[in-house]
Amino acid sequence: MEEKKPANKDLILREKLALQRTTLANQSTFLAFLRTSMYFLIAGLSLRNLLKIENSLLIEIALFVASFVIFIYGTLNYFKHKKSISENKKHIGDYQLEYYKL
Repeated sequence: MEEKKPANKDLILREKLALQRTTLANQSTFLAFLRTSMYFLIAGLSLRNLLKIENSLLIEIALFVASFVIFIYGTLNYFKHKKSISENKKHIGDYQLEYYKL
């Protein structure tokens, strides 16, 4: 019969900390997308007051659309990575199972 080795608690701790860093990086990336989206929105709102251009309405609409697209992409990106991170959380500490199945 095979002898089970005790779980390496340092390895499990490192894996948990790595997942926490990844979660924080994902949140930081989402906030960067949100900030960029807001910059485009504010640029669209203030364009008419700052510049007197003939087709300022078209430029404003383009900036609003860009803001919306950036926000939607950032939100989808955040939830996609959040799901991936949560799927990897369940494997912490289970690394030994692969070795004992062999």
